[in-house]
Amino acid sequence: MDWAGIAIRFALYLDLMLACGLAAFALTAPAGTARVMPLRAVLVACGCLGLVLSAGGLLVMTAAMAGTTLAQVDRETLTMIVDETPYGAAWTIRMVALVLAVGSASTIRGAEPPPTRIAASAIAFGLAVATLAWGGHGAMSEGALGLLHLGADILHLLGAAIWMGSLLGLVLLVARPAARIDAGHLDLSWRALHGFSRAGTAAVAIIVVTGVVNGWLIIGPDGMPSLPFTLYGQLLLAKLGAFAAMVGLASLNRFRLTPALGSVASSGAARREIGALRLSLAFEAALGIAVLALVAWLGTLEPVSAAG
Repeated sequence: MDWAGIAIRFALYLDLMLACGLAAFALTAPAGTARVMPLRAVLVACGCLGLVLSAGGLLVMTAAMAGTTLAQVDRETLTMIVDETPYGAAWTIRMVALVLAVGSASTIRGAEPPPTRIAASAIAFGLAVATLAWGGHGAMSEGALGLLHLGADILHLLGAAIWMGSLLGLVLLVARPAARIDAGHLDLSWRALHGFSRAGTAAVAIIVVTGVVNGWLIIGPDGMPSLPFTLYGQLLLAKLGAFAAMVGLASLNRFRLTPALGSVASSGAARREIGALRLSLAFEAALGIAVLALVAWLGTLEPVSAAG
């Protein structure tokens, strides 16, 4: 088992998705949201970490393609992978996108940073997230079917990024110490939660539709009955279970906990409501991290084994 490769894939997925989604969340959240979050620091840190993880990922992928150990990877093989493979082209685009993301994020300053600077970071991180599709099963098909598969995988990744990064933004909003939460902050948190309900619904719809497309193209109807009896299938079912639990918690937040916070936010006395939201968002985020860990593992397994 290539645990090093799985660990790097997981860290890279988590890092880029959190940055992309957080920038998108700050761009669409109510005015004043960016002021109460360490947006610039988080985006710059994620961008720099993404560069390091991408470099490590290239080494691991090169060793896997060449059938060697990491210590045996040489410059000639690395150059060949970067210059002559679709993965290498996507990797180059990701590195450029991350440099641009770090540069644009470093200009996010002041209480109310210009939306154009946040948008530039969101777009650059979004491009970096999209390049992850070339390192997974989405790049395994050819022709028109290959374009469909790759496009669905890119949308799947971006939908997940919006959800995960927005969760980080919401957690940062509600995780303030009680002494620093006043009526104004409660109202801002409620408006951010209420506004995300629409974006979150759209993200879930994109994830579900593209997930069905990807599952059909990777597994096919003939492979469905054997899913519980293969490692690939068991991990996929665990991922689907965790995703379903996330949707359940998101529904709880939207239809019960957020309205409850809205009903008392103006009074400034909402410790019970904000505590319930903290717990729910924390569980939802933990499930999302588990899903990404499973995705990282699934990406290293041969999908035909699931259909086999």
